[in-house]
Amino acid sequence: MTPKPLAKPAHPTAEAVPAPRLFSPAEPAYWAGLLRVLAALPALFFMVVVLTPPLNHDVAAILNFAERWVGGESLFRDLIDVNPPLIFVLAAIPALIDRFTPLDIVQSWLLCVLACCGLAWWLCLRLRQGIEEGPVEAAALNALIPLIIVMVAYDVGQREHLMGLFALPYALLAARRAQGLPTPGGLALTVTIAAAVGFALKPHFLAVPALVEALVLLHRGPVAALRDRLPWIMAGIWLLYLASLPLFFPDYLGFVVPLVMDFYLGNGGIGLFDVLFTNQLGPALIALLVTLPLLAWKGAGMPARMLAAVAVGGLLSAWVQHKGWSYHVVPMAMATALMACWVVARWFDHALPSGRAAEAAPALALALVAAVAIVQVRGESPWRQIWYASLAEGQLTATLKREVAGERLLVLSPDIYPVYPALNYARARSTLRTMNLWLLIGAYPGCPEGAPRYREPWEMSRPEFLVYRTVAEDFARAPPGAVLVAKNSGIPRCGAEDFDPIAYFSRHPAFAETWRHYTRVVHMNTYLLYLRED
Repeated sequence: MTPKPLAKPAHPTAEAVPAPRLFSPAEPAYWAGLLRVLAALPALFFMVVVLTPPLNHDVAAILNFAERWVGGESLFRDLIDVNPPLIFVLAAIPALIDRFTPLDIVQSWLLCVLACCGLAWWLCLRLRQGIEEGPVEAAALNALIPLIIVMVAYDVGQREHLMGLFALPYALLAARRAQGLPTPGGLALTVTIAAAVGFALKPHFLAVPALVEALVLLHRGPVAALRDRLPWIMAGIWLLYLASLPLFFPDYLGFVVPLVMDFYLGNGGIGLFDVLFTNQLGPALIALLVTLPLLAWKGAGMPARMLAAVAVGGLLSAWVQHKGWSYHVVPMAMATALMACWVVARWFDHALPSGRAAEAAPALALALVAAVAIVQVRGESPWRQIWYASLAEGQLTATLKREVAGERLLVLSPDIYPVYPALNYARARSTLRTMNLWLLIGAYPGCPEGAPRYREPWEMSRPEFLVYRTVAEDFARAPPGAVLVAKNSGIPRCGAEDFDPIAYFSRHPAFAETWRHYTRVVHMNTYLLYLRED
């Protein structure tokens, strides 16, 4: 019997199509790539902020001194500053680029700093090779390390940033050494030399390698650790640097160091206990204390432990400087952020099945990067850059560009910012032997009972007389194109009488005679610009 054919349904059955999911559609590679691009955007954003005015004020002041040094003035004799010589030696590189190429000093410095950032990123990338990383860990590090390098934005190029920059690959190399992992000799040597130079920028920075090397010693044992040539190479570089000071910079040890002890260290400092509760160091300390317990997990990894040592060393460095300034916490903040995110990424790799971890890696990396970026934008950047041109600081820059571009300028001000970087953008050079009037401020900390407003020359201390004499004599010998005077001298008011720098220096006959030629005045919000009219 022939079976009857089945009747066709009135409506054909639709072929079942699986519904797409948000992060697992028909083309998962597209979404993964999109998330990787989004995770890279915060680093790109902060890179743009780095390139946007204003330049960091301390960096700008050091560059102005480096220009003058390259131009023939004597470092630590004509140019008096508390910073050890190494930062001026490094700043002389962009100053020479400025002198012999079409690039100006700011462009030259940015080029050099971005090259250092690129080198630090490349060193970290090389040091990660040959180490097994989970998918979340790898995706997070690919996006996080570039962000950590530039996230401090306004403070990029500061001495603390340069130290923190090369402390990152140094910590990764220390982790490999502690685990006994082989590292190519050229790579290890490059990291060691770069880190040694970074740590030599300030004596406080040596707390970082001391803690890191102690951790390496703890893991490897004293025999293997002491046989390692890399710490000895670092120590040799530091000893050579110390030996060079009396040979090439005798005025630093013979004149500037005593000056630091008498004036700078006691000027504007905060108590060692109080500084822990400042608005910069306090939050950074809390972040470190909150994230350090993550290392109790056995799977935290050796690199995170080395970064924790860098963070604690950065804390000690910031603490002993007892100033509480924003850039002092930069190495601590960089190491803390990378350490915490690294441990969290490793935890996700451990907690999730391998397939799920690989699928979620781009999204989790984006979440970690976004968290770091959101915390960071609560600081100075990008807000300072956004509003700079419209604020009084930007208007000072515009005025100097208009009135004294390329000129020499006597600056009688207690300020580093905003005088720097306004001078740099105007390509003007200060003629003052110090970056500001800090020596004069140190000489007048209060109002002695019954004493005259200004000391007579024979009553002055050696540092005050140096300022009084050199400002007047330099001014008379080579009159600058203009004089910039701050309306607030930074010196306490005594009764109804302000400290007037012009009145103070005009007691010197040479200054008073030359001052008669500065008759045109440009009024600004917090400054007066006196222009010479011959």
